[in-house]
Amino acid sequence: MIPELRAEPRRDRDWTLQRRRGPAGELHDASLASMQTAGRQVTVLEASTRALVLGASQTPRDVDENAARRAGVDIAHRRSGGSAVLVGPDDVVWVDVFVPAGDVLFQPDISKAARWLGGLWARAVEASATALKASATVWDGPMRHNPWSKVVCFAGLGPGEVTIAGRKVVGISQRRTHSGALFQSAALLSWDPTLHATLLTKPEDAELGQLAEVAYGLGKPLGEHLASAFVQLLLDQ
Repeated sequence: MIPELRAEPRRDRDWTLQRRRGPAGELHDASLASMQTAGRQVTVLEASTRALVLGASQTPRDVDENAARRAGVDIAHRRSGGSAVLVGPDDVVWVDVFVPAGDVLFQPDISKAARWLGGLWARAVEASATALKASATVWDGPMRHNPWSKVVCFAGLGPGEVTIAGRKVVGISQRRTHSGALFQSAALLSWDPTLHATLLTKPEDAELGQLAEVAYGLGKPLGEHLASAFVQLLLDQ
């Protein structure tokens, strides 16, 4: 049975489950605060307004704030990952997972930890998007870059991230402290390369055609079922 994803935090086996909705920046701050807790947590997050969330290595120079204002897109920052993700109810399924240090699920190796989580996402994608013409695959190689990956998260590919026919559908970033590991993951529902190219400073040698081919949107109607399927698989761990 897939659990109902309610706003009020609740316990299920060893996990605390919760759902949060609000501005993207506030959601990221709340996720960081969750790293001070003692137990496992899984949180489904929904940005109340569309936002471009810059990665830890990015600066304001990487984004066209005037273009973002015209498009009605907020700008926020996170302390994980290297480049930007567009978040909104129709853009991604956003789920944060915290595993405390010392937990049986805690994996010191960053790549192995991401592959474990990516495996659950791949299973959730295949269970939800039954019309897929290719299987969901967990990337097991080194970081893969292209000119756009400097500014767009879904343009690059890292260990544990999920692809369909070579196109990225799930991105995973991590933040680690002495308390444990926070995984911030996003499954792509829709992919708009033109909007990304409008909002972000175009890297040298980058072409719009390259950006169009790197990612794949699973479809907006899948959002709730995909979130629930992933959470259920996590609870079984």
